[in-house]
Amino acid sequence: MKIRNLITITVLSAVCWSCGKKGNLSLDTTKVESGELTETVTATGTVESVTQVDVGTQVTGVIDKLFADYNSIVTKGELIAEIEKTTLESDLRSAEANVESARLTYEYNLTNYKRDKALHDKQLISDYEFQTSTKDLEVSKTAYDKAKADKVRAAKNLNYAEIYSPIDGIVISRDVEVGQTVVSNMSVANLYTIADLDNMQVIGDVDEADIGQVKVGQPVTFSVDAYPDQLFDGTVTQVRLNPTTTNNVVTYEVVVSAENPDHKLIPGLTANLTIYVMRQQNILLLSNKAFTFEPKIDEGNKKLPQPTGDGKNIKLGENQKLVWVVKGNSLVPTAVTTGESNGIKTEIISGLKEGDIVAEDYSSMAQMLPVQEGDRSPFAPQPPGKRRK
Repeated sequence: MKIRNLITITVLSAVCWSCGKKGNLSLDTTKVESGELTETVTATGTVESVTQVDVGTQVTGVIDKLFADYNSIVTKGELIAEIEKTTLESDLRSAEANVESARLTYEYNLTNYKRDKALHDKQLISDYEFQTSTKDLEVSKTAYDKAKADKVRAAKNLNYAEIYSPIDGIVISRDVEVGQTVVSNMSVANLYTIADLDNMQVIGDVDEADIGQVKVGQPVTFSVDAYPDQLFDGTVTQVRLNPTTTNNVVTYEVVVSAENPDHKLIPGLTANLTIYVMRQQNILLLSNKAFTFEPKIDEGNKKLPQPTGDGKNIKLGENQKLVWVVKGNSLVPTAVTTGESNGIKTEIISGLKEGDIVAEDYSSMAQMLPVQEGDRSPFAPQPPGKRRK
């Protein structure tokens, strides 16, 4: 027990000896510089084309010709596929024949109607005979109109056998082969998928804690794994308010538009987004640590700048803060007007100019004096090569 108390007394003595050594007090400063102030929100998303169209068929038939393949560049109105027309042409000829037959029947009944009407007006035929003639005319007129409509539909179906690109773009998917039968409904595979790769968008998932800062029009930069060394530029065009919850994490979709003239961005790529919720360029910036600086008076250290006052006589207005500017060997209290801040640096609107030196903090370092042999505790570890006596 006595040995333990002796060790404790020895350690405390060493600590007190160290505290009593003379230290050097130095001033840490920061410079007012012109730069960019940013605050960002990060997210991940998926690259999509703004315009992407699935091209199907409106008629049933067999694929006769294909004029486009994967990665084919097509323009709006360009013929990209053709369905075999034999059946469709036959349907059109049949419809034309039905129109002609219905026309003849209608004209015949119209002649009978006119004759019977003249006789009925002279009361030479009964009302029943006249009503029968009128009915035949109306029925034939309806059949004639239907035949003409059927002809229009048959002609249109024949035109649908030629499939044209609805947009300018690139074929990113082809789901049919020559000789394959297609039917006129959208429950089967499409013929083509065409995307406009000139204008792309990224659907990003932003965390609920950050979504309040994201606004339409904010600039965005993003990267994709396919081109890790290249940054792409975009703009927030939409903030969707419908939340998505996955594993108790709530996110919101943010749409970012991006031009893609060289077609490097393709649908399906994963993008790492940086959304600039605040971005100001070419402004004066000062470290936030300067606003918490409190001067000290140390007359014994002539190299340490001394305060010219306590700064209490300076009245601060709205958005103003007090800083201490280093001028020669003096610390001058100065009121500055501040703007935006990202938590690390703050915009300086007035009160300072570029290049001004501002006090930030104090730092001290104890002088490292050599330890005398007599000052060393007999219980402390010995230096290498020394043997305890």
